[in-house]
Amino acid sequence: MAKCTIRYWASAKDAAGTAEDTLDADTLETALDAARRLHPDDRFQRVLGSSSLLVDERPVGKRAHGEVAVTDGTVIEVLPPFAGG
Repeated sequence: MAKCTIRYWASAKDAAGTAEDTLDADTLETALDAARRLHPDDRFQRVLGSSSLLVDERPVGKRAHGEVAVTDGTVIEVLPPFAGG
């Protein structure tokens, strides 16, 4: 397992109650599972489910989360949908 950081932005930060978590994971999927265990409330789950994800500044897009590798120092960004004009 690698030590990675998940950074939460906007409503994801508010729902998590923190700007970031440091977790042990080997894939994006295991990192997100760990974040869900840390923040089990429904609001966080909904925000996480509707957010875009970046791994080391690269969009995850439609790639399977279990296929996105996480290594020591990986930074995962959780970007919820933004409103505004």
